[in-house]
Amino acid sequence: MQLDCYRIYDTAPKIIPGRSRREWMDAFVDRHPYRCLPLTMANSTGWEILCPIDLEIEWNGGEMEDAITFRSSAGPQAIASFAASHFRRGIVTMHTGHLFRTPPGWGLWCNGAPNWPKDGIMPLSGLVETDWLPFPFTMNWQMTRPGVVRFEKDEPFCFFTLMEHEKLEEITPQLSQLDDNEELKAEFKAWSESRADFNKRLEEGEEGALRDKWQRHYMRGTKTSGQKVESHKTKRQLQAPVEAKDKA
Repeated sequence: MQLDCYRIYDTAPKIIPGRSRREWMDAFVDRHPYRCLPLTMANSTGWEILCPIDLEIEWNGGEMEDAITFRSSAGPQAIASFAASHFRRGIVTMHTGHLFRTPPGWGLWCNGAPNWPKDGIMPLSGLVETDWLPFPFTMNWQMTRPGVVRFEKDEPFCFFTLMEHEKLEEITPQLSQLDDNEELKAEFKAWSESRADFNKRLEEGEEGALRDKWQRHYMRGTKTSGQKVESHKTKRQLQAPVEAKDKA
């Protein structure tokens, strides 16, 4: 499996593995959002493309391209090479600076960095067929109201992960009742009863529950019975891009 990232120019926005940490998650006194493993795994299941400059975007609510004003300490030329109002209507287009190539059947799913909210603007998702595309894609953001938003230098403006998207069409979701799967129903019932008991003990101030604070079945990769699952990850450590000549 290989992902080729071809810089179109000598310099291009930096690409790094996705980071699991988020400022809003750190802001909690006990940092309890990190107990939600699906959150942290989503944060790091892909690569971030970082803003090459600081960028302030102001939209007056108008429909034409001149309704958006860009400002940066890097100057007008740097802005023009990175961001524009190509689609108008408050949509900001940012250039990734790379042409990507994936194996046959694989594409890039592109979005903003997961669980990284920005007030006043939202990322527009895209699925790009990078197994054949001979030109780069752009990352687009939609202003949600008139106002000003800011991207800091080295803040992720695009997040991508790989998807074997053609395989999705081979999947037929099967609808059934939980009663139809006795083994799974029993496991669910055991979890439900365990969860209710733990929450009751926590509410009553029971010492053991207060010490544990939360149940860790999912984090540990165990069922309520204590049985460990065969495949479970608590950290994602993707590889940083390297120069192709360095791999030889």
